[in-house]
Amino acid sequence: MYKDKELTIRPAKKEDLRSLWELIYSDESPEWKKWDAPYYEHKRISWDDYLLRDNVIDQEDDWVIEAHGKVIGKVNYYWEHKLSNWLEMGIGILDPHYWSGGFGTRALKLWTNHLFNTLPLVRVGFTTWSGNVRMIAVGEKLGMTMEARLRKCRYYNGVYYDSIRMGLLREEWESNMFYK
Repeated sequence: MYKDKELTIRPAKKEDLRSLWELIYSDESPEWKKWDAPYYEHKRISWDDYLLRDNVIDQEDDWVIEAHGKVIGKVNYYWEHKLSNWLEMGIGILDPHYWSGGFGTRALKLWTNHLFNTLPLVRVGFTTWSGNVRMIAVGEKLGMTMEARLRKCRYYNGVYYDSIRMGLLREEWESNMFYK
């Protein structure tokens, strides 16, 4: 568990499942999906199906973000190529009431610290799309470099967007003021 004032990231507990389902799957078209890879289909699923499908409890790669004692989102990671320690991370502030208030930046800072402190990584990064300007801004605030821009490869609502890949090396993070 990591804390920054009223914000916490931590492994999910059984008691979090209802909140996660409500944020992610209870709505056919949740507001967060307009920003988190909206070019991929999202389907509503029932509470019972969610319990059968998603087991986020005690997952080292998938944690919850909590603010003021309420689950507001998730951070996660996946291995792009584990043999070379190439890891990509993600974040979703799923409750729109917590957008544009610094919660994403703070949560991703905590998550980045966790990843560098617990895994033998030389780099962390994420991929987003050019339509998600808030996510790009979070990467910039954390000292990330735009490592790749694949032009016009994401199609959403009749418009082509770029795919953006941002990354940060361990030595850059450790020299960054956010690391402290």
